[in-house]
Amino acid sequence: MPVKGDRILQLGRRHIGESYVLGSLAPKNNPRWTGPWDCAEFASWLVFQAAQVLYGCASDSNDPASADAYTGYWARDAERLGVRISVEQAAQTPGAAVLRSPRPGAVGHIAISDGRGGTVEAHSARAGVIASTLSGRRWDMGILVPEIEYSERGPDQEIEEPSVVMYRLTEPHMIGPTVREIQRKLKEKGLDPGPIDGDFGPSTHAAVVSFQASRRLVIDGEVGPTTARALGVRLPEA
Repeated sequence: MPVKGDRILQLGRRHIGESYVLGSLAPKNNPRWTGPWDCAEFASWLVFQAAQVLYGCASDSNDPASADAYTGYWARDAERLGVRISVEQAAQTPGAAVLRSPRPGAVGHIAISDGRGGTVEAHSARAGVIASTLSGRRWDMGILVPEIEYSERGPDQEIEEPSVVMYRLTEPHMIGPTVREIQRKLKEKGLDPGPIDGDFGPSTHAAVVSFQASRRLVIDGEVGPTTARALGVRLPEA
């Protein structure tokens, strides 16, 4: 019998409340593993437990006990092996993955859709494994794993875009007074964002990553509502 996407979701919900440690390794073939997790290890462990296949790992043919999962490998496999779908489609597909691709020096983020606009995810060191929502957050893609059979619940789930501007490393760089304020706040907290010039470049990105790690937040290098609140910065409306 084909493995259903709902199975991934059911497995994930059993682990809500468990701990998060960035860089932790989850043995994919250990059904009794209860953490610690990071976001990619959690998603890849769920896929292996449901379908007995490795996905999103450094090598998807390695020993599942030691295979290393990472959001960048999930992005790679989405292009090479899997089916890349829209975030809106993933939002109505139980068990689909939703990915924020990593930037240099950061880890991105991945969550499992519940098919109703919600998620199950290993979120951060502060929150652990939680049920959350897709709305109001920035995502790059939805992903379906080929060995899993998915069913869309419908009707279309309306995923709200972030209500504020999300500051991050882009090309060309994001610039302006809010970036300058982010840089000032980072410097006040003992971090080096480079020149206080209103240009969100690699040095500012690296300082944001360090700040997020120190506050046990999602380490994606992006200044969204949670990171801005922790910094004491007010983001402009999108």
